Amino acid sequence: MGASAALPLPEQLALQAQWLAPARSRLLRESGIAHRQRMLDLGAGYGAVTAELMRRGDGKVVALDREFAALTHPQSTFAGAWRVCGDARELPFAARSFDLALSQCTLLWTAPLDAAVAELARVLAPGGVLLALEPDYGGLIEYPPALATRSLWLAALSRVGANPLVGRTLPGLLAAQGFNVRVRLFEVLPPPAPERFAFLEGLPLTQEERATLSSIEHQARALKGPWSQIAHLPFFLITAVKG
Repeated sequence: MGASAALPLPEQLALQAQWLAPARSRLLRESGIAHRQRMLDLGAGYGAVTAELMRRGDGKVVALDREFAALTHPQSTFAGAWRVCGDARELPFAARSFDLALSQCTLLWTAPLDAAVAELARVLAPGGVLLALEPDYGGLIEYPPALATRSLWLAALSRVGANPLVGRTLPGLLAAQGFNVRVRLFEVLPPPAPERFAFLEGLPLTQEERATLSSIEHQARALKGPWSQIAHLPFFLITAVKG
């Protein structure tokens, strides 16, 4: 059997939001989300986390994405938030427009990254906070070695202009813009999710890479029992406060 079919993008983002929900909830709570009145959902996609900001905040939420089709998709769920089509590298907002911005796997896809960080520094008011949940594929931990997909991720993400090392890159860029930065990583190692192969399958792979992925997935299905395999993608959980 070949590699599993790629999940539709709305389902991918909804599943991703579900996986990250505990970490995201903690960051939001610690940021004082209940008292934030001007919030930006950066790279909102189909609104997978916009409703959470609406529910937990105390004001308006702007859901921004560069894909108009995502903002207007029948499966999108924005719960009354303002929808704006725009680019993180050139935000269509005045300076000091927000007191909270959330990026969940958005800056991964944003290049040049320093341009987006400069824009976030511009649109956040003093005391405003950026909450970023961004992965670092260079630190991907996989076991046994026969199941390693790290090289596939690095190649495929770079091929589409993403930054697979965004997690380790972002804190320094934020600090250079005057943010006070705190970084956490996941505290719990969950069992590997089989959907990780479907996510990778959705990226542009070469024929050779697809064959490698198919073999890896076949071997993974054959492994049984707890801790027979490990697949851990480090996520940088960043709280950056504007000075």
